[in-house]
Amino acid sequence: MESVRAVLIDIDGVLTVSWRPLPGAVTALREIRASGLGVALVTNTTSRTRTSIAETLSGAGFDVTAEDVLTAPAVTAAHLAEHYPDARCALLNSGDIEEDLSGVTLVGEDAEPDVVVVGGAGPEFGYTALNRAFGQLQRGARLVAMHRNLYWRTDAGLQLDTGAFLLGLERAAQVEAEVTGKPSPAFFAAALARLGVGAERALMVGDDIESDVLAAQRAGLTGVLVRTGKYLPETHERASGTPDHVVDSFADLPALLGLAR
Repeated sequence: MESVRAVLIDIDGVLTVSWRPLPGAVTALREIRASGLGVALVTNTTSRTRTSIAETLSGAGFDVTAEDVLTAPAVTAAHLAEHYPDARCALLNSGDIEEDLSGVTLVGEDAEPDVVVVGGAGPEFGYTALNRAFGQLQRGARLVAMHRNLYWRTDAGLQLDTGAFLLGLERAAQVEAEVTGKPSPAFFAAALARLGVGAERALMVGDDIESDVLAAQRAGLTGVLVRTGKYLPETHERASGTPDHVVDSFADLPALLGLAR
């Protein structure tokens, strides 16, 4: 761990659940910052903007600003600007994230889009909306997804997420989504570029063994799995690889990093 210069941290399920701090998380993040390590909060959360996330975390006691937060919507905006400049985009998402989609041309339900952009699941993911997206894909629109997480944990338990619906759209329309958030290598590259460190000098902390930890390891980072949030022993056992490290919670990270208490 002596070579580590930066820490990438998932938010939901690692620092918080339903935006409430997990035990010891506030103190652990403070210790990591005090050590001089770079910090980036990397999240597939699609219901809030970077500013809203930072304000909520700061209000809960975390030493965080919007500049520390990298979201799937922000990376998606960059992806669309690079690969589909001036495209007309239909957004299927739960929550207001237009602030983080700067430069993206969003069209209404009656327009014919060039790209269908799928964000986070919620009440908006009903039959009518999904069937409309299906029709748009059949007529040639490209499919871009901010992530493909199957579920996430709230204070009410595990809840279905975008991936459960995305699989159906892909199969029905016979297309494959371009995924911009985790586990996309481009997402980790964007975070590393922001911190100014190479993958070999950074570690990723997450509760999703596939999208957070193993994906980061494939991108060259050290992976740390926490047994909080969406963590399930059976998912761990069936995973496609082995995490570099497993800890009970984010509160254990300073000790893993060898930081003085």
